[in-house]
This record gives sequence, C-alpha cells and structure tokens, in this order.
Amino acid sequence: MTSELESIGSLALRLARLAGAEMTAALGRHLAVAYKPTAPEEHNLKDPVSEVDRAVEAALRAEIEAAFPDHHILGEEFANPPTRPGGIVWAIDPVDGTANFINGLPLFCGSIGVLRDGVPVVGALWCASSHALRAGVYHCIEGGPLMFDEEPVTKRENPEVRRKLGGFRDASHRSPARWEPRRTGSAAIECAFVAAGLMEVAQFERPNVWDIAAGVALVHATGGIALSREPEGWRQFTHFSAEATEGDLRGWRKPVVVGAPEAAEALCKALG
Repeated sequence: MTSELESIGSLALRLARLAGAEMTAALGRHLAVAYKPTAPEEHNLKDPVSEVDRAVEAALRAEIEAAFPDHHILGEEFANPPTRPGGIVWAIDPVDGTANFINGLPLFCGSIGVLRDGVPVVGALWCASSHALRAGVYHCIEGGPLMFDEEPVTKRENPEVRRKLGGFRDASHRSPARWEPRRTGSAAIECAFVAAGLMEVAQFERPNVWDIAAGVALVHATGGIALSREPEGWRQFTHFSAEATEGDLRGWRKPVVVGAPEAAEALCKALG
C-alpha cells in the first residue's frame, strides 16, 4: 500500500497545483457567480459558487477517474451516489474560501484529501497565502512529514510570543490570555496554518468532509490532533464514519477542533 499511497500522494500534489493554476488564471476575470440555497425553501447570499469551482472540480474528477478508476470521489460541487467510507475516497473542495476568491482576498485554496477506510491518509492544499508569503502546496502522506512545495516545513517557536492565534470568532470565554481570535473564511486553510504552526488551534462548527479531510491529514503529519464532538463529549477523531447518515459521507457534519495536543484539548475543555 505504501507505493500506492506514494502514487496517490503524487497525484494529489499535482491536482492541488492544477487547482491553484486555474484559480490564479481566473483572477481579474469576470466570473459567473451563483449562490446555493441553504434550505429547500430558502435562497440567500451566504454560500457562493463560481464557474471556477465547478470547472476545477470537473477537471479533478476526470484526472482521478483516469488514474484510479476503482476509487470513489466525494466533491462539494457535484452530487454523486452515496459515498461509503470504505476503501479509497478522494474528498475534494476545488475552491475553499469561495467568498474570498470572488472578492480577490488571497485566503482561498484548493483542497485534495484522500481517505482510506475513512482515515485521512493524504492531504494536498494549494493555498493562495502561506508561511512563506507566497502561494504553494502544503502536502503529506500518512507517516511522512509535512511538506510545502516538496520541502519539509519546520515549525519555529518564539517564546517571546505569549498569545498565539486561534481559529475561532470570539476568544472572550476561551482563555483570552492565550489565544487571539482569527477567522480566514476557509476551514482548509486554517487546518494548514495549524499544521504549519501559524495558528495553535482552530474550531469548526459543522464542517463537511471535503472541508477538512486534507487538513486533518496535514495536522496529523506534524503531531497535532483532531477532536470531534460526540454524544458523550469531545473525543479524539480517528476517521470519518457514516453510521448516522445512512452510510453516506456527504451527510457527515460534526463540530471539530484541530491543534497541538495540549492546546486542542484545552480549547475543547473551554468549549464544554
């Protein structure tokens, strides 16, 4: 499986770069934009989708299907038959942070995650911004280090910085002496920034699988953890399951916290 995983990781890296190239080429161009309804009877302006989202996902699907026809694909923009967590599943978000993208704010990414029996084992995120102050791809495979454009990422702690950044809206009841709240508008980017050490923790209310699949793999690659809120409380996240959604990963939605182990556990304790 290791050689296959390396092949999958290589394709994920290439696809993340493809997504980034398409987004970069679209900057400054007049884009067709629509807004998804958040309920059957409702149509508002909270969930935009651009022509680039759909074009990129279509291109990614074609590449994956050509390379691995027996793999499953779970994407944000195109409905497909129920996706089971067994086997290999590609969880792709062609443009995460679409609202930022269509407004020209450089906090958006293309997210390519791969699950094996529900476990995130490959992640590749092309990010418009990074710790290197340029666009590039954060990527990893299970058991390997976190890479940025094929170079290892080294976290550098500065003991002079006594208040770290936390990916949530309001820190007033979450140890404000410890975290300065920040929201980027992209769950995938916040996972990547946690993995790279730019943020210490991040909290997501009800993410979709494609929002965090790649990002959780990146966080795990640097020794971080993810925790999900279960009926019995916060528990360490190990895999995406679909028991509560009639076997379909598309319906998976749970509160999640990612971060360095002690910090993530402290945030979960503060959240209750």
